[in-house]
Amino acid sequence: MKILTDLYDKNKLSTLPRAVFPGRIYIIQTAQEAERAVNYLLSQSILGFDTETRPSFRKGHPHSTALLQVACHEACFLFRLNLMEGLPAPIVRLLQDNSVTKVGLSLHDDFHCLSRRAKFKPGTFIELQNEVKRIGIKDMSLQKIYANLFGEKIAKNQQLSNWEADVLSPGQQLYAATDAWACIRIHEEITRLILTQDYKIEINEQDIPETRQR
Repeated sequence: MKILTDLYDKNKLSTLPRAVFPGRIYIIQTAQEAERAVNYLLSQSILGFDTETRPSFRKGHPHSTALLQVACHEACFLFRLNLMEGLPAPIVRLLQDNSVTKVGLSLHDDFHCLSRRAKFKPGTFIELQNEVKRIGIKDMSLQKIYANLFGEKIAKNQQLSNWEADVLSPGQQLYAATDAWACIRIHEEITRLILTQDYKIEINEQDIPETRQR
């Protein structure tokens, strides 16, 4: 039986082995490349979804979404939106698709930022923050949810890097791919646990209200 906690202890993160996407990573920089990538992705059974934006250190001056990463089990495609105009038609087709389930976290924020590039109506998506509540997990961050379920850490050292750089570093590519792929793993594990009921949720002691002394 898998033992989980409702709120994962962040102090344990530093002790965990690192989670790393094991598949191939493809960089997509043109609408023509996007067409081929989307055709492949829409032939898969499930997709993980995430975005990255160049950090802004000036309040009120946000940048546009620079990267859209979409993964299947074996591969991840990194769509460099900052090198494209708006949202190319193949990417809009992917976002609006209803034939393949796409899984992400904080999707509302991703959709809001992507809609600044072009308007679209989201197709079939699953919000992980809603899914984990079904088994009693209260954490909302991908890192804590993944650590709770798999005992591995998703490194966040590339999160505030420049996603509009001329060339994405190997570290950036692996970080982006791992985040998207992790969404698939979480969804599939939650589905398995709900089906088998092979888990137990323990309450984190910090989550228990202190009783008043009389």
